[in-house]
Amino acid sequence: MDLRYTDSELAFREELRAWLREVLPSVPPEPHRNDWEGRRAWDTGWQRMLFDAGYAGINWPKEYGGRGATPTEHLIFLEETERMRAPYVGMNFVGLLHAGPTLVAEATDEQKAYHLPGILKGEHVWCQGFSEPGAGSDLASLRCRAFRDGDDYVISGSKIWTSFGHTADYCEMLVRTDPDAPKHKGITWLILPMNAAGIDIRPLRTMEGSTEFCEVYFDEVRVPVKNRVGDENDGWRVTMVTLAFERGTAFVSEMLQSMELVRDLTDLAKKITRHGSTAWEDAGLRRELAHLSGELDALWALTKRNISEAQRKGLVGAGGNVFKVAYTDVRQKLGDISMRLLDRASLSLDDMAGLPTGKHVKGRIHALSIGIAAGTSQVQKNIVSERVLGLPKDR
Repeated sequence: MDLRYTDSELAFREELRAWLREVLPSVPPEPHRNDWEGRRAWDTGWQRMLFDAGYAGINWPKEYGGRGATPTEHLIFLEETERMRAPYVGMNFVGLLHAGPTLVAEATDEQKAYHLPGILKGEHVWCQGFSEPGAGSDLASLRCRAFRDGDDYVISGSKIWTSFGHTADYCEMLVRTDPDAPKHKGITWLILPMNAAGIDIRPLRTMEGSTEFCEVYFDEVRVPVKNRVGDENDGWRVTMVTLAFERGTAFVSEMLQSMELVRDLTDLAKKITRHGSTAWEDAGLRRELAHLSGELDALWALTKRNISEAQRKGLVGAGGNVFKVAYTDVRQKLGDISMRLLDRASLSLDDMAGLPTGKHVKGRIHALSIGIAAGTSQVQKNIVSERVLGLPKDR
């Protein structure tokens, strides 16, 4: 692992910092979490700004509209945008982090020519139609059915936990096209226009009060065969390409946000008073925050190692799974410490007593999902035990 930055990488960092200092003051305030029209405009507007400045799809190949940045430059980009509190990828995340890279690797030239520019410019929002009520961690158990009818596939079934399904233009969709094949063998990966007839989208309200997740029902929805990515019944292999992107460096921004939360929590502890003294005077709290900060620093070093491996081999490897397990644990501990510090303020999603408490409460609720998103901790541990440690498979 090489922890040193080259002269060109340092120059890239300075160029990016200068651009962010120039444009961030012009970005309007973030809309309310349930203002979906406003949130889409805000997220896609920032994506268009990145595109116009040459930072969209920063690690995508140049021939597909990206910058062709190295993994290290991609890491620098994530680090600097988070440090300067730039907008997150938001509802563009499926297109930019999952579907887009999968299309780069697996799609036809015609599919790439149409869809990749729309993703990079913020013109097309994507969602993910993978999980179902009976197929979450065991994704290959999916039952949403598609049968071939001439030049179309006809889809019937349902999906759940479809992030931003009610605002998306397209869906990366897994369907079962051969019900008689072994469960991993009869799956196909499709590009589904979300305005197709027969789609019923029902938002789900979360603990946070948001409705970003949806349950989606399909009643004989017709999708052209030309929208298939990869061969029929080869969707599981294509899905592994998608999940490799999702489980690789997709949580880097999350981790950088957690590092910011620890710093913010430290500042908050110096302002919260109890029994005539600040919370920061509690040596036990300081020790816990120091341990968290150290664990996040270690994960940052692991991230650099993973990036170095990706730069050499093209894949993150099992380091991505190890990172996900460890990060989940750290994020849960951060949430628990936040709630103890906030005390009664932890019962409100809004800021209390003139202090920025709401984001820590939202962060704790969000932390509950991290052990599930992109593969549960149990799935990640199985991958590490079987593929790295060589232990026998779980019966």
